[in-house]
Amino acid sequence: MLILTRKVNQKLIINDNIEVVILESYKNTVKIGVNAPNDVQIYREEIYNEIKKSNKQAQSADIDAISNLKPKNNIQSFNLMKKIEHNDKP
Repeated sequence: MLILTRKVNQKLIINDNIEVVILESYKNTVKIGVNAPNDVQIYREEIYNEIKKSNKQAQSADIDAISNLKPKNNIQSFNLMKKIEHNDKP
């Protein structure tokens, strides 16, 4: 880990295209600004952890719930496929 001391209005440059600016410092808090390209995703740690948790839950889908989505018999399956082929609503 790199540890730095910065003052208000001083910056950090990361990888030539990300700029971190110290905007304010008061007691135990620091307000920072981040300038980065639009394709760089920036999250607060707690939000990032929630996104990871949500993605992990989405990957472990309930197999029983998925099997309930299947048509109950071959006739329903055949009719559904025909409607899809003709762009009809199921």
